[in-house]
Amino acid sequence: MSTSTSQPRTRVGVWLIGARGSVATTVVAGCAAVTAGLHRPTGMVTETPPFTDCGLPPLSDLVFGGHDTVDCPLPKRAEALTAAGVLPYGLTSAITSELAAAEREIRPGAPAPGELDRTPDDLVAAFAADIQDFVRRHALARAVVVNVASTEPTPTGTALPPSSLYAAAALRAGCPYVNFTPSTGLHHPALTHAAETSGLPYAGRDGKTGQTLLRSVLGPMFTQRALEVRAWSGTNLLGGGDGASLADPSAAAAKNAGKERVLADTLGTTPEGTVHIDDVPSLGDWKTAWDHIAFDGFLGTRMVLQTTWQGCDSALAAPLILDLARLTSRAHEAGLSGPLTELGFYFKDPVGDGPAGLGEQYAELVGFAGRLRGGGEMGFPGDVAGPAGPSSGEGSGPHTDAQAQAPRPSESPGGGRPADGEGEHR
Repeated sequence: MSTSTSQPRTRVGVWLIGARGSVATTVVAGCAAVTAGLHRPTGMVTETPPFTDCGLPPLSDLVFGGHDTVDCPLPKRAEALTAAGVLPYGLTSAITSELAAAEREIRPGAPAPGELDRTPDDLVAAFAADIQDFVRRHALARAVVVNVASTEPTPTGTALPPSSLYAAAALRAGCPYVNFTPSTGLHHPALTHAAETSGLPYAGRDGKTGQTLLRSVLGPMFTQRALEVRAWSGTNLLGGGDGASLADPSAAAAKNAGKERVLADTLGTTPEGTVHIDDVPSLGDWKTAWDHIAFDGFLGTRMVLQTTWQGCDSALAAPLILDLARLTSRAHEAGLSGPLTELGFYFKDPVGDGPAGLGEQYAELVGFAGRLRGGGEMGFPGDVAGPAGPSSGEGSGPHTDAQAQAPRPSESPGGGRPADGEGEHR
């Protein structure tokens, strides 16, 4: 993670929103561990055979930075995750330099005390400048901005919420953007035109790591076997920053929207039942998801399937974030732009139109890999004309007039804080 500018521009930045959170810390630690050969790349789809020779940036070429509003240093967060059993014992001491290097690249994600009069456009400009400075100092070919901050409530009114301010900054900096959270991000109407005219690829939203991953498998199974689902209810028990943020009913509603969409899309109807999310602080970064599925078989015979998913959010999310950063960077390099619908495999509420079943989504992802291997010349749905290749160093990608001038929000951020740093936990 040297700051030398004499190297060829081959390295890629990964700029994390919520950079000191549990998920982000696991991303940085995991990348360092795999690069050093200390652990296998378990859970990384991009390390499987279909993605060989796609031109993806090697893990050793990834450079990390980001924004956050908390001040707990990344090495300290890693120690806490080790104590909680999220990171393996001994790993933190083996990757001290990598954690310290990433910590040095984390910038404040909100105005300092006494600077609360800064406008939304001031914030977007400051965030974009941080990203551009990161790219310039490390002589990066490009950077991908990935939102892994805690879930925010669905916004009301026209004001841009914090996630959208960061998304706007990504566009202004000339960066591809990935929203791994259910927060608004680029989905805000005020950013639609800027996203469409930016010449940049983007993907999201809301990473699919546990309960909804299973739903995207089981939903098509019931449909394909002509079994009628009468009701589908679920419960999530989780702690950590996401548990605390999802205790807010409006934030929980934003989270549940993606879960419900998967069922509606795969079953062709919305069954009875809801998902309840309960904050259990003692669980920390671990969660339990339970589903109760009532369905009818032949001659109306009533049956039930129950599933229980227990997992560690950060360990489930981190390999997917590394996948997405690499795939989106390669798409940018290949000159692709607009919504990357083929990355729907990773999301509950993917951008663009695509299948909802995991098997079909995986087939599209493998097809995407083939097109990346061919340089992207076959084209993608939703592409708009845009330049490709490394930037001049003043930004992280081709910096068009649309990116330089848009978006310029004039509304207040609505009182919400930028990412709280606890990480977006699925």
